[in-house]
Formats: sequence, structure tokens, C-alpha cells
Amino acid sequence: MPEGDTVWRTARRLHEALAGKVLTRSDFRMPKYATVDLTGRAVLDTVSRGKHLLTRFEGGLTLHSHLLMEGAWKVYGAGERWKGGPAHQIRAVLGTDGRAAVGYRLQVLELLRTTEEERAVAHLGPDLLGPDWDPGLALANLLADPGRRLGEALLDQRNLAGIGNIYKSELCFLLGVTPWLPVGALPADRAAKLPLLARKLLEANRDRVVRRTTGLRGQDLFVYGRAPRPCLRCGTSVRVADQGDGFQERPTYWCPTCQSGPPPYQPRVTTWASTIAAPPGTGKRETARAAVNTRARRRPRPRLSGASRRSPGRGLTTYASVHARVRQVTRRPRPPLRLRAP
Repeated sequence: MPEGDTVWRTARRLHEALAGKVLTRSDFRMPKYATVDLTGRAVLDTVSRGKHLLTRFEGGLTLHSHLLMEGAWKVYGAGERWKGGPAHQIRAVLGTDGRAAVGYRLQVLELLRTTEEERAVAHLGPDLLGPDWDPGLALANLLADPGRRLGEALLDQRNLAGIGNIYKSELCFLLGVTPWLPVGALPADRAAKLPLLARKLLEANRDRVVRRTTGLRGQDLFVYGRAPRPCLRCGTSVRVADQGDGFQERPTYWCPTCQSGPPPYQPRVTTWASTIAAPPGTGKRETARAAVNTRARRRPRPRLSGASRRSPGRGLTTYASVHARVRQVTRRPRPPLRLRAP
């Protein structure tokens, strides 16, 4: 999902292309707005609010859009080929005499009155790149639920608007804690600098296409997307695990040496390899044995002959032996077709 700096850059690009110009083309390819025509209206401006985009038109109308995971607004010149995706993925087209803004894969797209904009964005916390930025309020929102995991709290746009999965992992690394640490367990000095650090990262990257948090040439990010490569600070292999954001699980990266705090939840042992390594008396052997036996009962083994069931010298079923048996069975001659007399 595009993060706050990407959405801010998109808003600036739309504003530069459309603001102050009159629309000569208006095309909404959604059933709800199929008959809406904004042709002849002037575009006033386009602003970002967290990860939301608001394009305002004269006459008191605002187009609210959200890119979600795969959405994008592309701006093209007159006669330029549209290359943002197949035509069936286009959801909106706003055109002037020399430019065209094309919205691809926009799952959130609504036309509302400008006086009702707050209905779409009132739930958002302070915008990291907006004029309403308030670090004190952002910190208070984060600390309101001290038992919540830090990574989940950072992704909640009601606390502070603009942080996505990449900045979540990078912020936790720079703070030296894992994303699974409860917010209330974050040391006071680190908690105080969290909102300021988050704004600093987004401000530094809002004008860049390639996002950087390290300040190192050739190494853009500290942990995000680096598993299992070594940490840039200590050399330990960066790890990755899933963490929810209230809607879906997202890959989360961290360094187990540089970041203190609880690791992600580990699922129950269900493999024989980990069962053998488990010490006696812990109950893991019995749990794993029962789980494996249950799966074995659910998936009956194929009945094969002794020659094809065992591989030479090892006595184990192999893919080659099973495949050979299948070919042998499928190549048997079929009985001749007998037709009955009419």
C-alpha cells in the first residue's frame, strides 16, 4: 500500500496538472457515477490527508479517492500513451486541454460535497505531512491503548496518518524495539521521539521516488525487505514474520539483535524434526505426535507394490518410484470396445 509520502507526491502531481484549469473530459467508470459529468468545471486544488486524496472542483464538489494496495493516479500529456494498466482497470479520467489524470484500480472513489469532506477523513489522526500535524496528540493517541502492539498501533491511521508497512518496520528498528512490543512498555525517552522521528522520515522522502531511511549509499532501508540478509549494523540475519493491521497480515521485518522486545507468536510444533529436538517432559513430543498422527489418518497412503513402494537401499517412498507406478498403471491395455447389435 502506498504510504503517506507517496500519496503526498501524488497529490502534488495532480495539483500541478489540473489546478486552475477547466475540465474538458470527465469519465467515471463506476456504476454509481456512470452518469456524472464534471466537464466545464474548474479544478481548484488537490490535497492529501494521510493516505487519502481530495480533489476539489468549483461548485462545491470534492472527489475523494484512496489508493489502497494497488491503486494509482497517472498524469499524461496530450497524445501520450496511457501505460498505467489495461483499460478495464481505469476507474476515473479527468482531462484538460493539455493533460489527463487517469485513476487505475481505485477501489475507494466517491464524489461528495466539499462541506462534507470531514465525513471521509474525520477519523484520521494528525497528518504527518499535513498542516494539522500535532506530535503531542499523535503520542497521546498511541499511548491510549498501552497493551496494543507497537506495529499495529503505528498502522492505525486513527493514531497518526501516513505510516505504512515499510515505515512501521523502519521506525521500530530505529527505536531499537520489536514491532510486537506493547506500546506501554516503550521507554519514555523513545516514546517521546517517536512522532518526531516518523515525521522526519516522511519529510525526507516525500520528494524522492526511491525511499531511503539509512543515509547509506546503495543501502536504502535498514530491515524492510532484507530478510534473510545480514543487518547493516550487527550482521545478524534480518527476520520476517506476519503481523496484522486490523484488516490483513503484513510481512514485518526486524533484527533480533538490534531490537529488544518480544518476538512474534510462534505456532505450535507439528513436525517430527522439531519433536526430536524437544526435550523430554515438555509435552511437545506428545503434542506433535498427536498432530502428525491426525494428519496421517486424514491422508491415507497410496497402496503400492513392494517394488515401487521402497527405493533401493533406503526403504523410503520416492517421487520417481510413485511416478513409475502411475505410468505402469495408466499404460495397461484397455479391453476392446464391444458394440451391441441394434
